Amino acid sequence: MEQIVIISGASSGIGRASAERFIAGGATVYNFDLQEPTDPAAGSIWRQCDVTDDVQVASLVDAVVAAEGRVDVVIANAGISIRRPFLQMKRAEIEKLFSINVIGVINLWQAAGRHMFDAGSGVLLATASTNGTAGYPWYADYNASKAAVLALCKSVALELAPRVRTACVSPGYVMTPMQRLEYSDEMIEEVNAKIPSGRHAEPSEIASAFYFLASPDAAFITGQQLIVDGGELAGGTASAYRTGIADSLSV
Repeated sequence: MEQIVIISGASSGIGRASAERFIAGGATVYNFDLQEPTDPAAGSIWRQCDVTDDVQVASLVDAVVAAEGRVDVVIANAGISIRRPFLQMKRAEIEKLFSINVIGVINLWQAAGRHMFDAGSGVLLATASTNGTAGYPWYADYNASKAAVLALCKSVALELAPRVRTACVSPGYVMTPMQRLEYSDEMIEEVNAKIPSGRHAEPSEIASAFYFLASPDAAFITGQQLIVDGGELAGGTASAYRTGIADSLSV
């Protein structure tokens, strides 16, 4: 039986690659994204969605279930990051980031989780990050949001087991459009030199992790994160704090 899958933020990057992977496996995939994809994954069904709007999210999930009869897998992937020093962060920016990165996950998981719990099965997945486990300069609010997603994953797993499983994929550095926007070629080369695998991940590699976690092979995995980082955390993180970094900050 083919899976019915909802992925938020699937118009580009990790979300798009995940849509492609599930479609290749025979799934029906709905893409919940504010932006219509310019280069959509073949066969994905786009629904314009603001993940911070709980009413809209619930309505769209209900519509999927009405059309398909169920929802099997949800990947809460929509997220943003803004590179700047902690002392320069503005409240409006922080609130927007948390609304998307944390509230957006809660909204989608709640809306789909209700259907899954009633049906007796389902998998709730989310994109977390190695930033939720280790400290990284320049991304304090983003790091905190991903740590929140990891804590959410553990708590929801306990509440919904054994009917519904939860898990997160925690990527390290991934060559996504968002990464290209924030990092110069020189910065990317510097990071690659510090990652044991010597490179950024491809979005398709993160998609494969999601595909595994949604499969029967992962039936005994819940409340956990799968770290896909090329050995970055094992090597002390590629963004390790540098003595004297504060001297370069302008506040």
